[in-house]
Amino acid sequence: MIEREEIWKILEEYDIDKIKIAAVASHSALDTFDGAKEEGFHTIAICQKGRHKTYAEYFKRKKVGSRDIGCVDEAWIFDKFKEILKEENQEKLRKENVIFIPNRSFTSYCSLDEIENKFYVPMFGSRCLLRMEERGEKRDYYWLLEKEGMPFPEKIENPEEIDELCIVKLHHAVKKLERGFFTCSSYKEYREKAEKLIRQGVITEEDLKKARIERYIIGPVFNLDFFYSPLLNQIELLGIDWRFETSLDGHVRLPADQQLSLPEKQKIPEYTVCGHNMATLRESLLEKAFSLAEKFVEACKKYYDYGIIGPFCLQTCVDKDLNFYIYDVAPRIGGGTNVHMWLGHPYGNALWRCNMSTGRRMALELKMAIERNEVEKIVS
Repeated sequence: MIEREEIWKILEEYDIDKIKIAAVASHSALDTFDGAKEEGFHTIAICQKGRHKTYAEYFKRKKVGSRDIGCVDEAWIFDKFKEILKEENQEKLRKENVIFIPNRSFTSYCSLDEIENKFYVPMFGSRCLLRMEERGEKRDYYWLLEKEGMPFPEKIENPEEIDELCIVKLHHAVKKLERGFFTCSSYKEYREKAEKLIRQGVITEEDLKKARIERYIIGPVFNLDFFYSPLLNQIELLGIDWRFETSLDGHVRLPADQQLSLPEKQKIPEYTVCGHNMATLRESLLEKAFSLAEKFVEACKKYYDYGIIGPFCLQTCVDKDLNFYIYDVAPRIGGGTNVHMWLGHPYGNALWRCNMSTGRRMALELKMAIERNEVEKIVS
């Protein structure tokens, strides 16, 4: 792991008054760039050829009469996202005084080993936590949640022990960055559904052996978009989002008899995330949400060197008794924050008395760090 002191030395060579913000152009990049522009930063989108037009054309910054539109100042286009890890491209980022914002696309399309050990560019947030969300790692987020007694769905060690509704979590066989999840209520149903999905090429037997099986929490899903500020030493709930998933959301729009009459290849829904929407919590639940965040921040400080910096997302379900269960953790900007671009998050707006999205909150933290000469506190 690159030591923070090495990054701080790089930072000493920066022209702090000319800092630019860059991110891999996918996932939550538009929120990142939009928020950066709100706080006056120059933005650089790291694009992959064939997926670049959103940033290089449709949201490119330009003049329309007297009005500035768009939020992407520069689009750097590579054949593959991972080319940003090349030494000559890292050097270019450093020469441009870039603070890099890690998102899930960065850690999915680029080698985590290289990000941790060879990417010598100051990153906003916690380099030491990015590996946490890789299920199956020795110290993944499940390890942390269990270590600190935080609530998460019960793990079923042996599929033969399935005796109520469970969810089986594994990768999609073809869409490697997506999910091949399925639900079942018995070992018999587990085998039947698994065999159908294997025949259809949705999952593989090998991945099934490594799958995580959890008791299914019946209730709504809330992705809690938090922010921890090292400068202010405070936890902020900025907003909440929830997901649209294919083909699950199509299934729930069908009458029950129509669902039952679907052919085999359509009967089992898929859980590929394709969009998000915003939500709020009843106010009596807000302290429970903050309590989860407080425990998470303290646990990260305890077990992961310098702990969490900036945005993180606790993905939760709420059961019939209004208890929260954390089923996933994002130790960086969440995937659903684009829903709050420009409008801001409901709670972030209420706290900061302006439109405060996650992207803008990161840019504001960087701006405050520059003003205080404390940029080292927010980078790794």
